Amino acid sequence: MSNNRSWSPSINRREFLRWLGAGAGLLLTSGWLNACAPAVSSTPAPTATKAAGKIAIYSALTDAANKQLYAAFQSANPDAQIINLRTAAPGDLQTRIRNERESPTAAIFLGGESAFHDGLAREGLLEKYVSPNAEKIAPTFRHPQGFWTGWSLAVFSFALNADRFAKEMTGVKSPATWDDLLDPAWKGKLVLPDPMRNVGGYVFLATQVFRFNRDEGKAMEYMKKLNLNIAQYVRNAAEGIKLVAQGKSVGFPAWRYEILDEKAKGTPIELITPENSSYEIAAVSILKDAPNATGARAFVDWLLMKDAGELMVKLSNRISVLKEVAPPPGALTLEQMKLVNYDRQWAAENKDRLLKLWQKAIK
Repeated sequence: MSNNRSWSPSINRREFLRWLGAGAGLLLTSGWLNACAPAVSSTPAPTATKAAGKIAIYSALTDAANKQLYAAFQSANPDAQIINLRTAAPGDLQTRIRNERESPTAAIFLGGESAFHDGLAREGLLEKYVSPNAEKIAPTFRHPQGFWTGWSLAVFSFALNADRFAKEMTGVKSPATWDDLLDPAWKGKLVLPDPMRNVGGYVFLATQVFRFNRDEGKAMEYMKKLNLNIAQYVRNAAEGIKLVAQGKSVGFPAWRYEILDEKAKGTPIELITPENSSYEIAAVSILKDAPNATGARAFVDWLLMKDAGELMVKLSNRISVLKEVAPPPGALTLEQMKLVNYDRQWAAENKDRLLKLWQKAIK
């Protein structure tokens, strides 16, 4: 009570009723204010500690993407300086990090599929760090113990030459599922990335296994039937997308960002994401005993904020793991897509065996 009077049997009836009425009024007023007040979100607001000093990064992104991404970070953190040690394929960077385990020169491993980060985590070469901004990212897109965090996604999709399809395949529906490609009307009109020589090709093969609930017999039967419609197996995505863009083929499965990159050139390519497509997670991790680990954590925090996510979409045509970041123009959101439950570890462990089954199936 405001007069600091404690409860005592000596308070008379009139004083007690006056005190009780005042208390009830306060309770009613408090309840009304609470009812009218805006709800407080249980999700913490994005935060990013200001970074300082040199932050050395191994990046699997392109030089052009690195340049703009680092410039944006340094603009928000003028006391920090990004040192781009090397831009290379994620497998090469993984090897370099292993070779430097006794004396790491980099603080961060940026980009590359999460499987590369998983391998380093199992070897004890990554530092556990759960950014406060990771709370808004689905658990599927981050390491369960916090050794890496996904920050963008690539979805396996289908590039369609809209002109040839309209002219030559009247009455055939645009492929909404991978099974639609078994229609005999597609015979000789498809190219496929070679699973033996191309990561995307193997992902396509493994995707069929997962969408058939790991029934390998059904998956190989599908690949056998699909083989009848394949005009050519190509070494890489660039070759396959070029054939579709030039009208030499009608369709080609590829990563969605690769298709959007080509579409942006004005070629008559239509992007389709069939049901039960797979995806890869581009991750970021902090190296164990990294120089300037504090700055590295600040970089990860910044990378998981909306502004950085929007910049990433603009630079790479990938999808942000943040729901608040819109997908690239012409692409579906995560909620609009039906993705297969792709088990990366299982796919990696069974790669050689599945490739042998595939070779046997298409003979």
